[in-house]
Amino acid sequence: MHLHTHSPKRLIGAAVVACAAALIPVASLAATASPVAPVTAAGLPGCATSGLVVWLDTSGNGHAGGIDYTLNLTNLSGSACTLHGYPGVSAVNLSGQQLGSAASRTGPRGHVVRLGRGATATVQLGIADVFNFGNPRQPCHPVTAAGLRVYPPNRFAAKVIPFPFAACSRTGPVYLSTAAVHKG
Repeated sequence: MHLHTHSPKRLIGAAVVACAAALIPVASLAATASPVAPVTAAGLPGCATSGLVVWLDTSGNGHAGGIDYTLNLTNLSGSACTLHGYPGVSAVNLSGQQLGSAASRTGPRGHVVRLGRGATATVQLGIADVFNFGNPRQPCHPVTAAGLRVYPPNRFAAKVIPFPFAACSRTGPVYLSTAAVHKG
C-alpha cells in the first residue's frame, strides 16, 4: 500500500479554501443584517439612514464667497428617533466618486434632536464659490458635481441628493461646510 504525501503548501491552500467556504455564510449574514441603532440619553434610538429622507432646500441665501442652503432630514421610519451632531457631506460625480475634500464642521455640536414621525431636522450647508480658490499650492480644478453624498450624524450609510453645482475636483481647498443638526 502506498500513502500519498502532500506538500505543506497544498495542505495550507486546502485549509484556506475550507476556512473561506465556512466564512461565506457568516459574511453574507453580516452584510444583510441591519445595525441596531444605539439608544440615546433621550431613551430613543438614533435615526437610521434608511428611515430618513434627506433633501436640500435649493432656495439658498447667497453671500460674498458662496451660498448657504438648508439640508433637511425627515423621519419617515414610522417611529420617533434622535439625531445629534454633524452630518458628513461631500460632493460626488455621476459615478458616485467624491469630488474634493469633505465638508468641514462649524459651530457647536448642538443638542440631541428628537424627531417624531414625519418631523424634520435641518442643517446649514455652506457651499463656497470654488472659483475663488486660485492658490497654486492647493489647486481646486473646478468641475460640476452631480450631487451631494450625505451621511446622517453617527451613521455609516449615506444618501445621495442630486444637485449640480461647481465643486473642486481635487482635495485641498475645503469648499463645503456644515453646522450641527437642529430642530427644523
